[in-house]
Amino acid sequence: MDTASTSLPDASLPDGDAPLPTSPDQLLARLDALGIQATTHSHPPLHTVEESKALRGALPGGHCKNLFLKDKKDQHWLVVALEDAKIDLNRLDKAIGSARLSFASAERLWRVLGIRPGSVTPFSLVNDTGHKVRVVLQQAMMEHDLLNYHPLLNDRTTAIRRDDLMRFIRACGHEPAIVEFGRTQE
Repeated sequence: MDTASTSLPDASLPDGDAPLPTSPDQLLARLDALGIQATTHSHPPLHTVEESKALRGALPGGHCKNLFLKDKKDQHWLVVALEDAKIDLNRLDKAIGSARLSFASAERLWRVLGIRPGSVTPFSLVNDTGHKVRVVLQQAMMEHDLLNYHPLLNDRTTAIRRDDLMRFIRACGHEPAIVEFGRTQE
């Protein structure tokens, strides 16, 4: 649990029925307004990489996981990598230039990115209007032309081209770092 002094009480967490600051439809409209083509597939809510692997079928492209982290200096980080990437938080801090990392709380996730646990995605940067999050993209992930992420809810998957992902992130006012980490050993 996040115990930082800036933490809001649990009562500040919305219930599961509370509307998101940006709906998936509003997100897709923003992508369209940016001239970004994306394909979205609906499915039962997915909470883990294993569930995703079991239910996605033959969706093409790189399938990804997203970590919302904070460091001991209270900086927020969104780390996006291929689903099979081996991510050691004790070593990742050195690779990305952060202080010691830990997972951020559900309250912090809602407050900063406007999404709930299980739905972390680079698309949530649309809600980070205060630019509080540093974005780190895995180099191996960026070697795929097509990438898959939840569009703010975990009951859908949206495929987007790598270059369009970069354009979206920059349009949200962020400059992502592309970093070598987490390659699986074959």
